Formats: sequence, structure tokens, C-alpha cells
Amino acid sequence: MAPKVEKLCGNFKLGEAPFWDEDAQALYFVDINGYTINKYDPSTKRTTSAYVGRNVSIIIPVKGKTDQFLVSLERQLVLVTWDGLSERPSKMEKLLEIEPDKPKNVFNDGKCDPSGRLWIGTMGGPPVVIADIEHEKGTLYSLERGRAKMVPHVPRIGIANGLAFDSAAKRFYYIDSRSGTVDAYDFDLQEGRISNGRAVFTASKHGLHGMVFDGMTIDRDGNLYVAVWGSRVIKIDPRTPETLLGTIEMPAKIISSVCFGGPNMDELFVTSGQVGIVPGPADGATFKVTGLSAKGYPEVKIAL
Repeated sequence: MAPKVEKLCGNFKLGEAPFWDEDAQALYFVDINGYTINKYDPSTKRTTSAYVGRNVSIIIPVKGKTDQFLVSLERQLVLVTWDGLSERPSKMEKLLEIEPDKPKNVFNDGKCDPSGRLWIGTMGGPPVVIADIEHEKGTLYSLERGRAKMVPHVPRIGIANGLAFDSAAKRFYYIDSRSGTVDAYDFDLQEGRISNGRAVFTASKHGLHGMVFDGMTIDRDGNLYVAVWGSRVIKIDPRTPETLLGTIEMPAKIISSVCFGGPNMDELFVTSGQVGIVPGPADGATFKVTGLSAKGYPEVKIAL
């Protein structure tokens, strides 16, 4: 049976960074260019949004809290207090700001590894006009415990994007959207280190010329689901290089990110955007895909 794609909400300028909160049984995500953090409640089918005023690329709930979130605003990491209903957060506290020598840079995609350590990358300008993003200005960082500083890992990033962790295989997967590849690194979870980067999937080798890899997630079988700016999500096996397992056709052109969620962790949530296109009725929507015969892992909250 083919996967079923259902539109949940939208349309947003650039939906991104979906995070399924297993405790709240709700989906959080951002609208990067609309400057909002958002919540979708499947039990009520209601979407609520709070305006944060600047380029925002991630929203990650804080472990042990019901109304606190780590949010990225341009080059800042900010602790946001939000009840999930109000049109503005009740409190926004700056934790740190990086790269003062690169004022055009902004944070982009980020996730926590299984220990609750944040990994997040920067890029050379906000994603308003993709061609205007400066090349190789970004860096992939992790956040030290205690919120003391950001540790750089990979320099000269073009467009910092998808991340996924496979603890069993001791691998970290990463996407620099300008590279046209999905890359794998050896991953030391305890030390928070990555090494031996290499490409495991290449767009040009699969007829995906000109298409951009964006966000991604991993299922419990170790397969990756990659959002593609090209009306699709692809499923790949990163353990066997250049193995395309399947394609999920989507009704939106700019598919930006994915995460597993739902009561049984077998629903794939998909965000999309309207950057650089004449938007149609589905562009910028958030979707749910079912019937995949796969399950993901719960998203990891930030340990502050």
C-alpha cells in the first residue's frame, strides 16, 4: 500500500525543524521567514503560533519543563517561555551569541544527540534568497554542557542542514545542502566528537540534479528519510553507500524537513516552504505521512 499524505496545517513561508514532543503528544516547528514558533495538537487539530520577531530555525523543548524551549534567533540561542497558546512568548532569555565577526550568518538546522547535547550549524545569511547565501561561511557546532560555549566541528559549511544520530552504529549523519551529498561521520557520543567524514549518498548519482537535500531523520532500522527541495522525501540506506530505498511524492515543491512522531512513532511529519517559487495551495503546509511500515525514535529534548 502506498503511503498516505495528509495536509495538517499551513501555509507557512518556510516551515522547518519539526519536533514531536512525546510527552505532550504535540508537534512543534518553526516558520523561519515568518518569525514564528508553532504548535500543532493532533487531538484538537489546532495550530497555534507565537511571533518571535527574527529569523528562527529551531525549537527544542527543554527536558523536565512543559513551557520552556531552546530557540535559535539569527546567531543567538535563546531560552523561550511559551504556554503553547499565546501569540507571543512570555519570556525570552539570551543564552549566548556566536560569530561576531560574521554578522550576516545565522543558525540553521539543529538537533540534540541521545545525551541531550545540542548540535547546530550556521550559514552565510538567512534563507530568503538562497542564491544570496554566502558560500562556505558556516560551521557545525555542539553546545558544551553547562551552556558555556559552542565547540566547532566542521568549518566551511555552505548551508547547514539535516542531522541524524545512530547510536548503535556509532554514526552521525549530516547534510550541507550545497554539497549535494548526505555525509556520515564516526560518532563518539560520550566525548561529543565526530571524525572520518565521507559521502554516503550523492544527488547527482540518482538523477536528482539541481535538487537540494534539507532536513532528515532516522528510523529504527537505521534508514534515513531526507527532505528534498523537489516535491519528495527519499528513503536511503546509509550503511550501503548510494542505496535509494524509496521515494515519497509530496504535493508541495519545497520540502524542508521531517521527523517521526504520533502515539506509536510511526507517522512522518513533513514541513515545507514557499521560498523562491510561486506558491500553490499545498506549498508551505505541514503534512503527515502514514503507511510507511517504519517507526522512528522519540526526539531528544535539550538538557540544560
